[in-house]
Amino acid sequence: VVTRQLLDPAYGMFRVDEDTRQLYFNPHTFELGLEFELIGTLVGVAIYNSIILDIPFPMVVYKRLKGMRPTLEDLIEAQPTLGRSLKTMLDFDGDIEATFSQVFQVSYEVWGGIQMYDLKPNGGDIPVTRDNVQEYVDLYVDWALSTSVEKQYSAFEKGFLRVCGGEALNIFQPEELELLVCGNPVLDFEALERVTQYDDGFTAESATITRFWSVVHRLDEEEKRLLLKFATGSDRAPINGLASLTFVISKNGPDSDRLPTSHTCFNHLLLPDYSTEEKLEDKLKCAIRQAEGFGLR
Repeated sequence: VVTRQLLDPAYGMFRVDEDTRQLYFNPHTFELGLEFELIGTLVGVAIYNSIILDIPFPMVVYKRLKGMRPTLEDLIEAQPTLGRSLKTMLDFDGDIEATFSQVFQVSYEVWGGIQMYDLKPNGGDIPVTRDNVQEYVDLYVDWALSTSVEKQYSAFEKGFLRVCGGEALNIFQPEELELLVCGNPVLDFEALERVTQYDDGFTAESATITRFWSVVHRLDEEEKRLLLKFATGSDRAPINGLASLTFVISKNGPDSDRLPTSHTCFNHLLLPDYSTEEKLEDKLKCAIRQAEGFGLR
């Protein structure tokens, strides 16, 4: 919950790309480095404790943690509109200077005002041409993903490496780091059914359990993710899939009109002994759809 609040774009520490809905460091935040260091530490602690977080970072964040320099491809993924514009300029066969009229300078908005940044000394007086367009693109990418957010990223990295630094980090590729943080997006509920444990009177052969899995396997992809988040706190599987998840379903009393509940810290679903499959489906869907905000929209 703390991590989600700190990552909320409304808090100002991160900004969300409108195309990808991914988060990246806000270069104009008023927050101090300590807050970014805290987020880095929380991400590291989550990895250490095998806790999956809903953090939509672009891959470039994990690449930077591995010491890799951002590329144009990283910018296209993180900020597609800007990245594709730069690639269009780079691939252009005509007169770049006359067509694009760009100089080695970046203009950007800060709290309603326009600021300028020279990509190289006296950049405002240096036109972008066929001969120097590659240098312009490289400097722009470095500014957008590194220089402009160096203070914020450095604090984040410091917190992360405090927990996950050392030789162990070297064995992972950036894609594997993302899986450790965010989990596996592939959900195999049949595998989850095979490893689920039962308690407080339920067994794999109980009528309510048979009905439960019948309902679950009919859910669409979004509903399955809602169910997983309701029961475990995350809508993604562990890195090795749902077959590696310790999941428990307990009987929570006899048939009643109560909704299912859960202990997300323990991946523990509490299910009343509903009398019919229709009732179970209705109560389960109501619970997973209204799990936050008291059902208010």
